[in-house]
Amino acid sequence: MTSHVFPRNSKAPPPQVIRGEGVYLFDKDGKSYLNFGDAAVSCLGHGDARVTAAVKAQMDEVAFAHTGFFTSDPAERLADKLVSLAPGDLDRVYFVSGGSEAMEAAIKLARQYYLETGEPQRHKIVARRQSYHGNTLGALATGGNAWRRAQFAPILIDVSHVSPCYAYRGLSEGETDEAYVDRLIDELEAEFQSLGPETVMAFVAEPVVGATLGAVGPVGDYFARVREVCDRHGILLILDEVMCGMGRTGTLFACEQFGVSPDICAIAKGLGGGYQPIGATLCTKAIHDAILNGSGFFQHGHTYLGHPVACAAGLAVLERLVDDEVLARVTPSGTHFRQALRDRLGQHPHVGDIRGSGLFCGVELVADRETKAPWSPEARLHARIKAAAFSDGLICYPMGGTIDGKNGDHVLLAPPFIADHTQLDEAADILAGAIDRSIAQATG
Repeated sequence: MTSHVFPRNSKAPPPQVIRGEGVYLFDKDGKSYLNFGDAAVSCLGHGDARVTAAVKAQMDEVAFAHTGFFTSDPAERLADKLVSLAPGDLDRVYFVSGGSEAMEAAIKLARQYYLETGEPQRHKIVARRQSYHGNTLGALATGGNAWRRAQFAPILIDVSHVSPCYAYRGLSEGETDEAYVDRLIDELEAEFQSLGPETVMAFVAEPVVGATLGAVGPVGDYFARVREVCDRHGILLILDEVMCGMGRTGTLFACEQFGVSPDICAIAKGLGGGYQPIGATLCTKAIHDAILNGSGFFQHGHTYLGHPVACAAGLAVLERLVDDEVLARVTPSGTHFRQALRDRLGQHPHVGDIRGSGLFCGVELVADRETKAPWSPEARLHARIKAAAFSDGLICYPMGGTIDGKNGDHVLLAPPFIADHTQLDEAADILAGAIDRSIAQATG
């Protein structure tokens, strides 16, 4: 039967899912898949009774009320809980339907903040190469992945990009971590000076880079130094925690581990755990009050802002993570999982790096371990691994273009927080086998 669904890849439509249970998804033929690669969404796995009950209960009360007229109890309670747990001075929560919307709102909010505070010349954004901030046009322009941007470049706003903090590739031979951070901060300062720091409104970064680099965290005091430079020039720090936040790296907000707090923070994915589409943009009281004491109106909005059912799901997920202490499983499980990956792949001739924090893990593939030379893009190693792992019952998140948007391959893994050691070990086994078969195919 012909499908009328427009799939992500029209030449390779996916199988049909029929149910989920725990860490598994099942297709219509009954085949099970370990769901370790749905873009870091399913933090609680599938079929969590408390979240499901919260969604059903809210549906019985009220499913939708437009925020042009009403707020709702789930939105108020979720905002209160998020602010009580958020780092620094984050004080207000703007609910949206996903990560791209959260980042789009963050960018617009930064611009309006400077209009409200009498600095209309501030409109420029600096971000990092090999970052990903979403697929709406503003978020895509801010992201620094060349492949994702290329065909849309003529309709993107101009954004400056500096080097990522990517020690496996960026650290020079004999260079210390401290010297590497110094070099990156000097580059950032130079970019601000080149643009004119008085014209820059925001520096944007993922605390732990997800899709485009594969679970790459910062070195040393990198983010503390970034914060200092931004503060010196009156530039807002926007942190994109859409993928790495909500406990994925072991703390509710990833930036907590690096001793910094942003002026604006975007979250999504694990906030709803897949039970409802939801994201949020958090900002400081100072940013909100600039609008409150000025125009009073944030000139932005979507129909499904603060959707009551989505907020009810988000609140239930957050309660499971924090109150039921599911979050406490992330760090020890992540340590076990990375060790399982190292046991199977640590000496593999074509695995260059195994990295990550919490249950956010990356495996970078290389043609040569000594030189770190990448595979030819034409080999499409990441695509082969994705297909091979999926065939064996593992959903993972391989990507190409790790180094520069064209060259380099990695696999990102984001297991549900409820995964047990047996399931983590099984995933490591399947991935190791998929990598071997894919390399054999690519070289055969």
